[in-house]
Amino acid sequence: MHNTAGLGERLQAGHTSDMNDTQDPRLLRWILRAGAAVFGVSAVWLLAAPTYFLELLGLASSIELTWAMWMIALTLIALTGNMAVVSFTAPARGVIASSVVMLVSAGALGFVTVLVPAPITWFGVVYALVGFGFAAAYLVGLTLWWRPAR
Repeated sequence: MHNTAGLGERLQAGHTSDMNDTQDPRLLRWILRAGAAVFGVSAVWLLAAPTYFLELLGLASSIELTWAMWMIALTLIALTGNMAVVSFTAPARGVIASSVVMLVSAGALGFVTVLVPAPITWFGVVYALVGFGFAAAYLVGLTLWWRPAR
């Protein structure tokens, strides 16, 4: 009988019998590393030139938005480190769990970028596509790695 419990429930409970345990999720490790690099560059950019970033998104700069960009940058630094550490040191279960989280987060980032409360700019479109692109990459990587028992 096929186990219908959700992926998160199976990972948390340690039940991976219907998942591909025989190979390392190498593609997902590389996607996490690439995402960490993109977030790291974004973090440096947000720390160094938050006003320019806001202008590219079509938003008017203010001290409040600049402060918010600095806060986001510091959060991105933590996420960058976490993604890199997971990609290099976590067992397969950790890489899969992190990839599921990043699939949702990257898709949400793309969606929220489209909803920026300003006229759409070329940069906003590119930034949204980066988010959607990473979501698609995680989906492909998870699909290739995880196959339900048949």
